[in-house]
Amino acid sequence: MAQPNKEDYGAFYEGYVSKVVAKNLHEAVNTYSQPLTSFFVNLPNEKADYSYASNKWSLKDLLQHIIDTERIMSYRVLRIARNDQTPLPGFEENDYAVNAKAGNRTFDSLKNELQALRKSTDLLITSLTEEQLNNEGTASGQRATANAIGYIIFGHLLHHKKIIEERYF
Repeated sequence: MAQPNKEDYGAFYEGYVSKVVAKNLHEAVNTYSQPLTSFFVNLPNEKADYSYASNKWSLKDLLQHIIDTERIMSYRVLRIARNDQTPLPGFEENDYAVNAKAGNRTFDSLKNELQALRKSTDLLITSLTEEQLNNEGTASGQRATANAIGYIIFGHLLHHKKIIEERYF
């Protein structure tokens, strides 16, 4: 399955999809998974509670956001790949952040969860056939293919890696 077309996902996600340079989703897993996972799990513990402004998330909050978003997106990939036509609702990231209580967790527990989730997502993606990746459904009120949501997962990780590099260090 090739890179998604713009009609394969909502316009909101263009910034994420455009970050992923890979001819197909399986190549994206091979190219991005290990370096991105390594980046996030090797964030320094002394920066765990740091936020670059008073109204911005700490690194703990940001990791929890990444975990929550990937879990939701991988669920969408699964549902759409299995040709489930039930419309999938959106989610409000700020509500999730407030209710996640990431500040009560250790940074290592967040890193371990992210590492396990990343492995699970990669295994799901690489198990899917081209036909399954081409299946389409509705998520957050927008038409989407399983393939496009896979690209969004990696684009979201790349987006937050850049933010961390630019604003947290």
